[in-house]
Amino acid sequence: MNIILKRIIYFPITKIILGIAICLGILIGVQNLITKPLIYFLIANKEIGDTIINYSSVVILLLSYFYLFRIYEKRKIKELFKTNLKTELLGGFFFGFLVVSLVILILYLLGYYTIHSIANFSYLLAPLSFLIIAALIEEVFFRLIIYRILEKWIGTYIALLIISILFTIPHLLNDNVTMLSILLLLAFGFAHSIMYTYTKRLWLPFAFHLGWNFAQPFYGSNLSGTEEGHIINSSFDGPILLIGSEFGIEDSILSISFLILISIIFLYLSIKKEKIVHRKN
Repeated sequence: MNIILKRIIYFPITKIILGIAICLGILIGVQNLITKPLIYFLIANKEIGDTIINYSSVVILLLSYFYLFRIYEKRKIKELFKTNLKTELLGGFFFGFLVVSLVILILYLLGYYTIHSIANFSYLLAPLSFLIIAALIEEVFFRLIIYRILEKWIGTYIALLIISILFTIPHLLNDNVTMLSILLLLAFGFAHSIMYTYTKRLWLPFAFHLGWNFAQPFYGSNLSGTEEGHIINSSFDGPILLIGSEFGIEDSILSISFLILISIIFLYLSIKKEKIVHRKN
């Protein structure tokens, strides 16, 4: 292969662009050409059909990433190793859920959160499966492709700064974004990336992301500016700084403070365990 062409193909930015384009292209192509037509033909119930499509998309995306980078980078895909899989998936999910639950508990004790009734549990079908594939897409693209490649190229610290900004930018298009929402998104992007640095695997940041996202509609809050349906019918009544805006409980100063604390803890652990990648001269 021509040496200049080889340098272009294996240049970090090229890797990022090709990685996202190919994985996303395969996911969308298989969904639209195979899984959606087949599932909708076989299953009349759209909610059940969407659930199956979403879970099949999880498999498609992970396989696409695995084989693409195994061939492209000619290496073992350690970021998808099963090491501590159950611990990081279950622990990460409950960790993310617990953080939001602590915010809810504080608001409840302050009299700013009221439960009215329990809604139906149909949210655990298609809506939950959508949360799973949505969180997985973001973590594969932002953590496994963009952040992983940037970290190896320019080091952990600069990569953390860049990924926090890159993660925030597309979310600015969400409904009901506020200045606190921007701070939240920056902290969110940083926290998940430093979790990846510490474990060097997908599972913890993905599971935390899912637990965090699931907890908000579970308690009756909007999720990232949109109303996704709720398991608990509730109301928030108090200072916006504490209860969050229409964006959701996640842009409460309480949620943001917890995320910043989590970021500091995992940054400390990453430094202590020598997981930080330093920029090569």
